[in-house]
Amino acid sequence: MKRYVDHITDIAPNGLTSWGLGDWIPVKSQSPVELTSSIYYFVDATIVSNAAGLLGKPAEQQLYASLAKKIQDAINDKYLNRETGVYGSGLQTEQAVPLQWGVVPENLKSKVAAHLAKRVAADGNSLDVGLLGTKAILNALSENGYADVAYTLASKETYPSWGWWIKNGATTLYENWDIQAKSDISLNHIMFGEIGAWLYKGLGGIKPDPENPGFKNVWLRPNFVKNLDQFEAEHEGPYGKIVSSWKRSGTIIEYKVTIPANSTASVFINSKKVKLDGMPIVGTDSKQGFRLLTGNYTFLIEE
Repeated sequence: MKRYVDHITDIAPNGLTSWGLGDWIPVKSQSPVELTSSIYYFVDATIVSNAAGLLGKPAEQQLYASLAKKIQDAINDKYLNRETGVYGSGLQTEQAVPLQWGVVPENLKSKVAAHLAKRVAADGNSLDVGLLGTKAILNALSENGYADVAYTLASKETYPSWGWWIKNGATTLYENWDIQAKSDISLNHIMFGEIGAWLYKGLGGIKPDPENPGFKNVWLRPNFVKNLDQFEAEHEGPYGKIVSSWKRSGTIIEYKVTIPANSTASVFINSKKVKLDGMPIVGTDSKQGFRLLTGNYTFLIEE
């Protein structure tokens, strides 16, 4: 990992690199390769720093953390308009990828996410992303207050969309949004496959806790999106089956969770009117959540 990151540093000493294919096979708009490649360079440097910390190498942890900060600053200095919250020309990929990978300064996340949502609306509530934008856009929206917009994209059935593939007979993930493309048209390709993971994360809210890996503590942060009245996700973790299931009846959402043996969960629900197994509880904290031990639970949430 060090050798790879060090190689990029050798060829990109200013913190920006164009190494890579960029946002491969977009619908129509091409984002700058330098922007997306530099963001992945930032991610890689961060991974090396974190790994060094886990392996008891504090000097290398600090070295690569400093490198990551240098890359982040170089990206934001060149591409981010801090007044408007727009990266580059404001394309979907240009907004989504910095949000997904933690490049956006904390105090500007809401601006960047708002512009992303506006851009999606301006694009007819349709995708305009390639490989890297597809990985980022659903998460960037749902994790920053726009889960309904993410669901609109995820459930669309007109071109370009996953639903469009299904309507045209797809039973696997394709390599190209355009099913009539003359090249790059593998019919079994993971490239646009983030939607599968997003269903668990964005709608079911099932995520591992970075401080308690392997689902020792489960994060549950569901999004009860409009135009969908029922959803259930299950994941077989190392400790057993995790279930996140919700159903809407009028203004009430019944949310059921299962936490497997020898593990715990932190539940995050954005509502002030919540009951747990019939008893009112205080709205969950955005950082700590509501802690649950092993078992089956039912929340009633008033929208």
